[in-house]
Amino acid sequence: MKLVIDRNALVKTLAHTQSVVERRNTIPILSNLLLQADGQNLSISATDMDIQIIETVPATVSKSGSATAPAHTLYDIVRKLPDGSQVEIALAANSPVITVSSGRSNFKLGCLPVSDFPQIASNDFTRKFTLAASELRNLIDRARFAMSMEETRYYLNGMYLHAARAGNVAVLRTVATDGHRLARVDMPLPEGAAEIPGVIIPRKTVTELRRLLDEDNSPVEVSLSDTKVQFKFGNLRLTSKLIDGKYPDYEKAIPQANDNILEINTRAFLAAVDRVSTVASDKTRIIKCNVDGQTMVLTASSAESGSAVEEIEVRYDGPPIEIGFNARYLQDITGQIDGEACQLRISDGSQPAIVQDASDASGIYVLMPMRA
Repeated sequence: MKLVIDRNALVKTLAHTQSVVERRNTIPILSNLLLQADGQNLSISATDMDIQIIETVPATVSKSGSATAPAHTLYDIVRKLPDGSQVEIALAANSPVITVSSGRSNFKLGCLPVSDFPQIASNDFTRKFTLAASELRNLIDRARFAMSMEETRYYLNGMYLHAARAGNVAVLRTVATDGHRLARVDMPLPEGAAEIPGVIIPRKTVTELRRLLDEDNSPVEVSLSDTKVQFKFGNLRLTSKLIDGKYPDYEKAIPQANDNILEINTRAFLAAVDRVSTVASDKTRIIKCNVDGQTMVLTASSAESGSAVEEIEVRYDGPPIEIGFNARYLQDITGQIDGEACQLRISDGSQPAIVQDASDASGIYVLMPMRA
């Protein structure tokens, strides 16, 4: 194998692929990237056995072939080379060493057999649909904060994607919950997505996908099988195993009798919660909301830091209510609301509250109350 490639193009592709590779691996080949040169392209693959990223980048290939190379070492070398330089990558037949050179710099890296590199890609994808990158970013951004980190309930350690109905409208929906808060976000159902199965996409996959979407606005083709999901956009393909589990009936967690509705300026509320939470107990992070008439009083206290009180105007004509929330959770949810006003739907101080954008019903957030 022998090729020459632009350093800037190579470092971008390596940044995408090497991030999947774990720093500590008990299986040596998983610390490596698979390089495949053919025609006028270099294809670079990385996997951790659960996720696989394959990206193709233009290159001048003088001898086709394939090799493996240590992922993080190769990335560190290339990113330290001069901007705009040309990089030559070569592997002699039957050699255990790959050569990386540019100008007066020359590196020799040990490589493992190509035959050891695992593949998780699959051709058994039975359902496919396409959506805009901006739409997928929106689905992820507005829900991913609520994914669980608790390993015992592994089926919550990801984002649930499925076709659903919002009233009489068919939608593509993402759901995430950790048992303390729940996010449910809808978009119009793309063509071809009506029959997709409900799938749980792992947290790491969601994180990697969202990072990659930052740099590419190409339409995203989503393919699903019973055990895998694949996202294709630009010159990149991300394939991931799905979480094998049953997602809970999240609709049961969304209260139906929260008839006390108040509206509040989103940015003012977020800023007030942030200020008052400064003195909240590090253990509970509880902040109390007392609503009476057109005023909400936010309070927090701790033995170590003291206390804080702040008043903020609201639109409300229901009975007085006192309810406590985890300040960080409340900030996470309110931070997803782009509209000028957010709406809180509350039953009483002991029941979950619903938070949503007053002008956009596509996102619904449920937050469990806390008691001091």
